[in-house]
Amino acid sequence: MDLLLVTIASGFAGFVDAIVGGGGLILVPAMFAVFPNTHPATLFGVNKGAAIWGTAVATLQFARRVQMPWAALMPAVVVCFAGSMLGAWMVTVISPDFLRRVLPLVLMAVLGYTLVKKQLGQHHAPRFQGRQEALAASVLGVTIGFYDGFFGPGTGSFFVFLFVRWLGYDFLHASASAKLLNTASNLAALLLFAYKGHVWWHFVLVMAIANVVGSLLGTRLALKHGSGFVRQVFIVVVTLLILKTGYDAWVR
Repeated sequence: MDLLLVTIASGFAGFVDAIVGGGGLILVPAMFAVFPNTHPATLFGVNKGAAIWGTAVATLQFARRVQMPWAALMPAVVVCFAGSMLGAWMVTVISPDFLRRVLPLVLMAVLGYTLVKKQLGQHHAPRFQGRQEALAASVLGVTIGFYDGFFGPGTGSFFVFLFVRWLGYDFLHASASAKLLNTASNLAALLLFAYKGHVWWHFVLVMAIANVVGSLLGTRLALKHGSGFVRQVFIVVVTLLILKTGYDAWVR
């Protein structure tokens, strides 16, 4: 029964994550609810082990239908991986608790800006070209990658928002690019957790299959309905993230 519950959660998480990120909002709380006495690092390890397959498959699906700026993204992938690994190591030295109270406020600012700027992300008009685009994507990658390794909630949504706001992508291209970088950050964290022995591989195998199925469905919807649909899902997911992280920081 425990495996069934977290597998269903993994499938739904893959669906949401493929569209706009935020799958951890679903899967991580489910893991903690089902296994309340398990070491958090193990639950995070299982989450990364399942999620990486969904993000990787989503990346491949987007790449077939969306023109990806590979020259800009590949350097960003490398530094994102390194940033996530550094963040995962830092969390063993410094507690990320201070981020719990700040995160809901940051997410509220992101949501407010998106709601006010109604045309934000509707048109794909990259602000940078060539090396400048690669540098901008790399700065984004190493920063959010570090955050993902160090803390994590909302990583995919932050990737999407910054690709839209800073690099000038529409929501569809931003989501596609975010999936690639999120795969790199997930891989770095997974390797660290696996090295520390914090991954239940027998759970990961089944949950990964469900995550991939959900990811395929979510990607298909995003590609079919375009940037407007992705923007709407982004608003819903960020709103839920605000409620969840706000509750964790100020109420619980």
